[in-house]
Formats: sequence, structure tokens, C-alpha cells
Amino acid sequence: MAEDLHVVIVGGGFGGLAAARELGNRPGVRVTLIDRRNHHVFQPLLYQVATAALSPADIAGPIRSILSRYANVRVLLDEVEGVDCHGRQVRLRDAGPLSYDRLIIATGARHSYFGRDEWAEHAPGLKSLEDATAVRRRVLLALERAETEERPSRREALLTFVVVGGGPTGIEMAGAIAELARRSVSRDFRHITPHCSRVLLVEASARLLTAFPRDLSEKARRSLEQLGVEVITGRPVMALDEQGLSIGGDRIEAATIIWAAGVRASPAADWLQADRDRQGRVRVAEDCSVPGCRGVYAIGDTACFIDGIGMPLPGIAPVAKQQGRYVARRIMGRTQSPFRYRHWGNLATIGRSRAVLEIGRLHLSGFLAWLLWGTAHLYFLVGFRNRLSVGLSWAWNYLTFARHARLITGETLPAARPAAAE
Repeated sequence: MAEDLHVVIVGGGFGGLAAARELGNRPGVRVTLIDRRNHHVFQPLLYQVATAALSPADIAGPIRSILSRYANVRVLLDEVEGVDCHGRQVRLRDAGPLSYDRLIIATGARHSYFGRDEWAEHAPGLKSLEDATAVRRRVLLALERAETEERPSRREALLTFVVVGGGPTGIEMAGAIAELARRSVSRDFRHITPHCSRVLLVEASARLLTAFPRDLSEKARRSLEQLGVEVITGRPVMALDEQGLSIGGDRIEAATIIWAAGVRASPAADWLQADRDRQGRVRVAEDCSVPGCRGVYAIGDTACFIDGIGMPLPGIAPVAKQQGRYVARRIMGRTQSPFRYRHWGNLATIGRSRAVLEIGRLHLSGFLAWLLWGTAHLYFLVGFRNRLSVGLSWAWNYLTFARHARLITGETLPAARPAAAE
């Protein structure tokens, strides 16, 4: 009897899980999925953990539980240190070398500070549960300290929140912070009123949501401004430190800065010694295979896939999921056609009852778009318990403006130094 084909998947995100599920319980194949963490995170809702609307467990689930019904799938908690394409082995930090017949790399992306990595300490991004809880800690601590701060300039800095980046994550984060600081917590504090806080969204491009049609971009901007967010476009960040940032020639003192301006790929291109684009993504062929690495595929944010009109596919969950399923079918010999991405549309929420949606020629904004955004996100959440918990939390938040996850966990961050003496 022939030995089963061994497929190794690196990464338990949207693409990796989609591939594992497609290969699950298929005869003649065994699957090993490797991830540095034991859980899958629904990244589109990380900003809601960061703004205390949801708890971490609401948007995450153990990878082993998600894949438990697939008897041919094994999960390893480990970290990849390299790939030997010629010897067909993945080098793991703890378990050592692991042989494969086919390899799917779905390791996602990290934050990009465009060559200014020292900014990361002062402006965290949102890619993991650890990032989200760290941002939540910064936001809530700023509010706590502002309650007792007597120096006007320092109190103003503590109540100034800046989000850098005008894509979906940036506008969702800015809108959520505005609602948190102006509506959800002001009634719990004695010296913070809805008008004390200042929220800014900074985008270097001329408009927000550059992947969306211009009319929805403008509607998103107006919705943010109605929430009290100051939107600054066409002006890049020039400097950034623990006390604030410089936008163009203007200096803004802010205790909390959140980065949502860019991403870069994982080190997969280095492992494979493969050709890459400017973001470090592996350039792949029309079947998502890596040229020069037989039996190796890269998908999702790891891959630079050029579509039919010569443009790279965006780093979004639907792309990763469709590529994961396609590569799995390709490995099983169920398709020989090139990969074709089916674009279902773009969605972004701006806050309570506000969202923008593009599905082909249909452009929606406002409450209906928000309902569709919520329905889509609930549908794609992993597990019934997550959907029920998130749905109930959203309903309660909508009715009461409450944020039930306002917990400051971990060590308290040291107070930032005063910007200047009074």
C-alpha cells in the first residue's frame, strides 16, 4: 500500500485553516499544521478587543479544537526557522527537521513601519491578541491617569488618541476609540466628559480607504467626523516618540498612538530564497506555487499573486481562504486550472450604526451597511459559541453603550514623562 502524501501547512490563519479543512479526512493524505500559537484569531475584530468591546476569547479558538474532527490532521505548536526546498524539510525550533511531500506557507504578515522600526515601541499595531490587549491597556490607562492628572497640558496629551493609517483597520479603530472615550466611559469617570477626548486619524494618502470607491471613502470620512474624529489626509508622519508625533510641520502631543499604516510579509521569502516584492511577499505562479521550490506553495499575506489585470491581490481574509482551498484541491489533483480570485466586495465599519459596503456596483453606507457588516463577521467567526457571545455583546453594547471588557491586564505601563514643565 502506497504511503500517504504528507502535506505540511505553516500558519493557522485563514489560509492555513482553509487548506487544512479542505484536506481534512481525504484519503491518501496526512496533514501537519504548524503554528507558533495554539489559537486562531479572527483578525478583523482585533480592534474590538483593543477598545474593550469584546474579550480575547470571543474572537479566538484553539486550533486543535477547530480541526479536531479531521482524523488525518495533526497540529504542532512550534516555530519554523527555515526550509530546505531540495531536501523537502521544514526546520522547526523544538522538533527539529520535518519532512514533507507538499508544503503550504501561510504565515501572514507583520507590521511595517517603513524603515522606522524604532516607532514600534511607541505605536503598537494590531496583528495578534497580545497586540490587542496591549493597545487596550494603553487606552484604558490613559483614561485612568487623565482622571487624576492636574496639569492641563499633560491631561490633554493623555486624552489625545492618534491612529496612523486610513485603511479599514484604521477607520474602525478610530471610530471605536471615539465611541469608547466619548460615550462608553465618560459616565464612569468624574472628571472626563464626552468633549474632553481628542481622536485623530492620520493618513498619508489623499483620501481614506483607497481600495474603496471614492464616494464610499468620502462617506466614511464624514461618518468619522460626525463621531468627533479629526481626519488628517495627505500628510505623512515625520517623527514619532513616546510623547507624541510630528505630522508635516505640526507637533501633536499624545500619550496613545496606534499604528495601522502598513504591513510586511513574514520571513518566508528568506526561508525559501525566493523572489519577493517590496513588502517582502513571495512572488508566486498562477497556481500559487513558488518558482524554483518544487511542491511548495505560498498563500494569503505571504504571497504576491498578480491577478488578470496585472495587480497584486490584497492582503485580506477572503483571498487567503480562497487560495487555501484552491491549493488543497490542486494538491489532491481535483483542479488543474490557474487560481482565480472571486471578489465578493469590501466592508468597513466606522462605529455604531455606521459602515460602508461595496459589492460590485452596489454601494451602501449607514445602518444597512452596518447590519450587513455585522452579519458577515458573525457568519465567518469560528465556532457557534463565538458567534453567540459576540452577537450578545454587540446587542448589549448597542443598547447600553457599555464596554464589558474594560480590564487592564498585565503590568501597568510606566507613566510617560511630561512633555514639558508647566
